[in-house]
Amino acid sequence: MRVLILGGDGYLGWPTALRFSARGHEVTVVDNFVRRRWVDGVGSDSLTPIGGLAERIDAWREVSGNEIRCFVGSVEDGEFLDGVVAETQPEVVIHYGQQASAPYSMASREKAVETQHGNVIGNLNLLFAIRDHVPECHLVKLGTMGEYGQPEIDIEEGYIEIEHKGRRDTLPFPKLPASLYHCSKVHDSTNIHFACRTWGLRATDLNQGVVYGIETDETADDERLITRFDYDEIFGTVLNRFCVQAVIGHPLTVYGTGGQTRGFLNIRDTLQCVELAALNPAEAGEFRVFNQFTEQFSVLELAQLVKHAGEHLGYSVEIQHYDNPRVEKEEHYYNAIHTKLLDLGLEPTLLGEELVESMIHAIERHKDRAIETAIDPHTRWNPGEPVQL
Repeated sequence: MRVLILGGDGYLGWPTALRFSARGHEVTVVDNFVRRRWVDGVGSDSLTPIGGLAERIDAWREVSGNEIRCFVGSVEDGEFLDGVVAETQPEVVIHYGQQASAPYSMASREKAVETQHGNVIGNLNLLFAIRDHVPECHLVKLGTMGEYGQPEIDIEEGYIEIEHKGRRDTLPFPKLPASLYHCSKVHDSTNIHFACRTWGLRATDLNQGVVYGIETDETADDERLITRFDYDEIFGTVLNRFCVQAVIGHPLTVYGTGGQTRGFLNIRDTLQCVELAALNPAEAGEFRVFNQFTEQFSVLELAQLVKHAGEHLGYSVEIQHYDNPRVEKEEHYYNAIHTKLLDLGLEPTLLGEELVESMIHAIERHKDRAIETAIDPHTRWNPGEPVQL
């Protein structure tokens, strides 16, 4: 299968490229390395020492004997993306190539505009490129559970059956996006759904929960293949942040009460979900939505799990509650349905103390690279004064 991965230099994109390449698929990646520049711009860096994309591709060729093709450019450049799609003729496009940080999108007007322009325009460029060059191609788009927000009803997988004034219909589940980044993802979902209804494209929207983890089967083969690992307040996901904080002796940064509940999954399961979606494509004209996570936890539950695991390994771990920089419910109902990927054969990697300890051991190898000044929350959803990065 010919696989095109947008955002192939990233935390998820790079290990996804390795997984498909290892299984004999013809893999092409696209990236413009803007994630590296964003992270540097907020005073942080990947905890793991990652090489340049060309270096990593060379290392993969040496380790596996497999080739990964690479194009350097931006999905916001419609002519560039059009050319890549026309040349590579992908059978599946896996779209990670977006600004994916809620705090980054809330830091300033400029960051919000950059996020929405890059995400929405890049996605539109891709839809037109698929329509014009590979209309039978299957788009696998990374969405987010944050599109749904925190409704007081169960969250269905993409659609909900509604009865109104004696009539019934199945419609997209209502969206309550949690940041201006999440708003961009709602726009993407609307545009992809339109393209499927109007042009007959086929797409799967993977509304992903919060990802954690540092290694996959392929990245563990050679230190040169390791993926990036962010832990700062802008780009680090919560469990990854907590594990780094435990190792370097920084209090765990729980926002507010810590009652915020979300869906979570291991990075290995992200790859498994994407592969299942790619190998079981949507029908022509179909816009599928899968809620992509394996378990639900509150932030405080995760902090307590990291505290127990860290203390078992001899660390002194403190949980500290910070004024919540976000506008969100801290105690709320949350029950999201997530059966479709399980029905396709997903075998979840469940989170427990042993898994957290393995993450801590992996982090220990690179703890001297941690930049502690990048950890505490400074970006506020509703600041008294604008926050500049």
